[in-house]
Amino acid sequence: MLPSHGRYEFSPITERPDYRWPNGAGLALYVALGVEEYRFGDGLTEDIIPGASKPDMVNTSWRDYGNRVGGFRLLDRLASRGIAPAILLNTEVYDHAPSLMKAAAEAGAEIVGHGRTNSDTLAGMEPAEELAYLKSVQERITSEQGFPAKGWSSPWLAHTDNTLDLLPRAGFSYLLDLRMDDQPVWLKTTSSPVLALPYALELNDSSTLIGRQTTARDFATMIIDEFDELLLAAERQPLVMSIVVHSFISGQPFRLAALTQALDHIAAHRDQIWLTQPGRIFDFVSADAALAI
Repeated sequence: MLPSHGRYEFSPITERPDYRWPNGAGLALYVALGVEEYRFGDGLTEDIIPGASKPDMVNTSWRDYGNRVGGFRLLDRLASRGIAPAILLNTEVYDHAPSLMKAAAEAGAEIVGHGRTNSDTLAGMEPAEELAYLKSVQERITSEQGFPAKGWSSPWLAHTDNTLDLLPRAGFSYLLDLRMDDQPVWLKTTSSPVLALPYALELNDSSTLIGRQTTARDFATMIIDEFDELLLAAERQPLVMSIVVHSFISGQPFRLAALTQALDHIAAHRDQIWLTQPGRIFDFVSADAALAI
């Protein structure tokens, strides 16, 4: 046998327990909105113009647009379609864009830990350092909203060999980073298991619009096509779909216009789906051991 990380076993989707989501829905759908903050001139960055000279005011301004403008418009557009998102949050945003966090709370957003800033990465951290980092994110979220975050999503989707084992120790119960399935999967850890919820690696404006330079219209078509296919497949078994957008990417006006077409398509089928948040999916699955895979 080839080496494996050993965190989950092979399980064909044709051999799973059958159940329905709340209200008898076959497809659960959530939207994750990345709200991020970066250290100026230091650490990792997401750039629209790679290789810009230093000091890099240009890419910084592009990213800053998200928390000054784009995030508010995305929250409003989602709310107008009856969607309360999960916010993948760099906790520094509490200090740098408090008005946006106020708007997120008013929109009923669920907060998911996403590091202190997106200039950070877990890669290379020693266990004690990583645990302290995870706990610092959890403590800040708890102090701001009055209760801890259930979910974690790593900056840059980066992990160490210890990340999954450390997440429960920092109070996190589910992970938004992986897409090995269309159903939630329990991950093995050295303590409590962590639930991996299907997380869009391609229906993700960072990897697709910026990384692969896909057009906004093509991205919207990708969302619609995935939704239609999963809705059809969900007639036979319960599935989860996710859409991942970022305040400074899909919050740009020309991209928001295209994204809205996809949101309208989804909203037109709201009576057939469970339009939800990842924490609610976690609660539903963790309440019944018979649903585990």
